[in-house]
Amino acid sequence: MKNLKCTTSSCEHNLKNQCLAGVITIGETAKCLSKVKREGGALAQAFADIEAAEELDFRVSTGSIVQCDATNCKYNLNNICSSDEILVDDTILSTKCKTRDVKKKNGE
Repeated sequence: MKNLKCTTSSCEHNLKNQCLAGVITIGETAKCLSKVKREGGALAQAFADIEAAEELDFRVSTGSIVQCDATNCKYNLNNICSSDEILVDDTILSTKCKTRDVKKKNGE
């Protein structure tokens, strides 16, 4: 997927706000089920981001597939995200897809 941005503060797959997981799974309530807590937490995340080579171009697609079970999301087409870009971010209790757009009752 192109333009996948992850701003979670402590995930093994996150490097400089880019998710490096090959398959990302978003659950029924838009929760990221692929998150793996980074040992060392947010501090270890910051060190990993600093150590990443500056010449790496994270704007290029990583080839990730986003499996989506989010109910009523207009981007969920046969359990695959069809959005051109998504943002995954921390909430108070979990990490969620912030791009989820609930379908209107008339199907839009």
